[in-house]
Amino acid sequence: MHFVTGGFSGATQVAVDLCTAHAGTASLLVLRRKKNTSPARLIALQAQGVNVAVVPGWLNMLTVFRLWQLCRQWKPDILVAHGFSEHLWGRYAGLLAGVPTLVHVEHNVRERYGHWRLWQSRWLAQRTARIVAVSQAVCADLVRTGHPPGLCMVIHNGIHTERWHHGLPWADRESALVMPARFARQKDHATLIRALALLAERGHRPKLYLAGAGKERWRRAAERLADSLGVQSQIVFLGHHPELPALLARVKWCVLSTHYEGLGLGLMEGMASGCCAIGSDVEGVQEVITHGQTGWLVTPGDAHAWAQTLEAAITNDGRSAQLAQLGMHHAHTQCDRQRMCRDYQQLFKAISTRTQ
Repeated sequence: MHFVTGGFSGATQVAVDLCTAHAGTASLLVLRRKKNTSPARLIALQAQGVNVAVVPGWLNMLTVFRLWQLCRQWKPDILVAHGFSEHLWGRYAGLLAGVPTLVHVEHNVRERYGHWRLWQSRWLAQRTARIVAVSQAVCADLVRTGHPPGLCMVIHNGIHTERWHHGLPWADRESALVMPARFARQKDHATLIRALALLAERGHRPKLYLAGAGKERWRRAAERLADSLGVQSQIVFLGHHPELPALLARVKWCVLSTHYEGLGLGLMEGMASGCCAIGSDVEGVQEVITHGQTGWLVTPGDAHAWAQTLEAAITNDGRSAQLAQLGMHHAHTQCDRQRMCRDYQQLFKAISTRTQ
């Protein structure tokens, strides 16, 4: 059983991948309901063959109770609780239901635990078989916050490289930017929008596609900023975009302006699609892009640095094409989901054997 947010973040996609990857293993995906847990997306998951259930998300105790009921009915051998704060409620339900093996998967750095929730996470760690971090940065953050180093391990997230195809030849691509990221406090759409305004002063007006749902208040703030800076005509707010593979296959640059990341899956997908990757120089992104070799890293929160890098990318089209080619090779050889799924399957076999 995999328990994860119903907000359709990167953590949700990883849980979906793990539910569909292992032939012969019965899996149940349990989503904690969010405002954007739409019926259409649930139907799409079921059409993929995913066995999916939804539990309430508005009250933590109700979440635990309903998940406990599902555990009692379904009797999983392993409960995998993904992401903060779902990994707390998921493991509580698993403990109460007597699930033999609990796994905690941490998908991000700098989570806002607070003293009480951090104590709970450490207490639950003593009753958890393994704590999986999706990157070295996340693993270091777990250890720094007091989680047992002996339980922590790294399994890098992967992507469907067969879905993110190579796309159009570089010369045929649109000279535009795509930022595939939800609207949230973590993401830094504002710096990228300010960089667009600075670029416009230098005579460059590339189109920017913002592909991602997230919280409405953060999207509205980005729209107001774009309007105040006079760049609203350059920006397309796509929201959740089911045709993202086709979009990434036809534009030149995939960007991620962010304050922090567990691991930049959106950048991986852009690289696999043949885009030149540009991302904030923060933990997580640093494990996706090697600066000057597979893309460019930019000082986070610095609109002038972003404008300078984007101008260099636009005016040196040949260099962008070269980095796009190197990044695509890296994504297809190092970031495939099949490797991720094999690593999880080996982990599940090992901890199941140990608890029998």
